[in-house]
Amino acid sequence: MATLTDREKRTVRMAGIAIAIYLVLFFGLRIWKSLEAARLDYQVMLMDAQRLRRELRPYENRVLLAQKLKENFHMEPNKLSRSTVVAEASAAIQKAASSGGVQLGPLRESGGRPSAKELASMQLEGTGTTTAIMSLLQRLQTLGYPLLLDSVQLNADTKPGSVKLHLTIIILDFDQWKSDEVPNV
Repeated sequence: MATLTDREKRTVRMAGIAIAIYLVLFFGLRIWKSLEAARLDYQVMLMDAQRLRRELRPYENRVLLAQKLKENFHMEPNKLSRSTVVAEASAAIQKAASSGGVQLGPLRESGGRPSAKELASMQLEGTGTTTAIMSLLQRLQTLGYPLLLDSVQLNADTKPGSVKLHLTIIILDFDQWKSDEVPNV
C-alpha cells in the first residue's frame, strides 16, 4: 500500500472533519427539531391541563356543597325511584309524625306541576303539642326525600296545650332538576 504524502493526509483530515461537521449538523438539526416538537407537545399538554383545571375548579365547590346537603338532609338522589318517591315520602312523613307524637288527619295528594318541576303536592292536617309539631317540622328536612314546605298554618286546638297543623308539602322532581344546564358563574 502506498504511503500518503503530508498534503494528502491533510486533505483526508479536512475531508473527515468536514464530513463529521456535516453529520453533526445534519443529525443535530434532526435531534433539535424532535426535541423542539416534544417540548411543544409538552407545552400544549400543560396548557390543556391548566384549562381543564380552571374549568373544573367551580365544580369542586358544587361537589362539596352537594355532599354537605346530602349529609345534612340524609338524601341520596341516585337511589330515589321516580315512580315510588311520592308513596315513600308520604310513608316517611306519617312515620315521623306518629313517632314524634303528632296525630295526622286526612292526607291529600295531588299531581305536581311539571312546569314547576314538582312530582306531587301533599296537604295534611294534624294535631299535637307545640314541641311535637316543631319537632316534626324540623325532621321533615332529614327524611331523605326532596320535600319543600309550601305553607304551614298553625291554629289553636280545643284541647289545652294542643295545636292544629295545616301543612302543604311539595315533592320535587329531581330528574327535571338534574337535566337543566348549569348557568355560567
